[in-house]
Amino acid sequence: MDWSAVFFINSILLGVGLAMDAFSVSLADGLSEPEMSRKKIAGIAGTFALFQGIMPLIGWICVHTVITYFKKLETFIPWIALILLLFLGGKMIYEGIKNKERSDAKPKLGLWAILVQGVATSIDALSVGFTIAEYGTAMALVCAAIIAAITLGLCIAGLLLGRTFGTRMAGKATIIGGIILIAIGIEIFVRGVFF
Repeated sequence: MDWSAVFFINSILLGVGLAMDAFSVSLADGLSEPEMSRKKIAGIAGTFALFQGIMPLIGWICVHTVITYFKKLETFIPWIALILLLFLGGKMIYEGIKNKERSDAKPKLGLWAILVQGVATSIDALSVGFTIAEYGTAMALVCAAIIAAITLGLCIAGLLLGRTFGTRMAGKATIIGGIILIAIGIEIFVRGVFF
């Protein structure tokens, strides 16, 4: 892939799709701490953004290293990306529907809880390394930075909305994120197999 509008659109959509879990958790976190300070909001959103940016790079490094040694795997990348994103998107949709009616009260968040949430909400982003395997180093870094920036913005918004309105949007955000991941998987598959 080259530097094009499609690259930036895909990166933005990946960022939005992957950030929906973190956005949903941010809504819940905001609800659980209505008096949350700006510093803590920035810390939580920054933690989520950091993990969301690092995970795709770790996946990219792993896949890129494997492809260097096993060139034949390149033909399977669109299939792998499709399967992973269909699975992750479907899982997000299922969880969004399943958890729509559930609301759990949370105690005040400590550093350990925030770190665990950061890892938990970004683990799906590790598999994005498969979807960006064809990117060069600079493109992979830019894609990761876009994902992190979008996550930061959405998490700040989620925390502020959570403080104000509660978690009514949490299930919908997860469902939208799942739909976006499935759409990206299909686009990557079609582009990789047919074009």
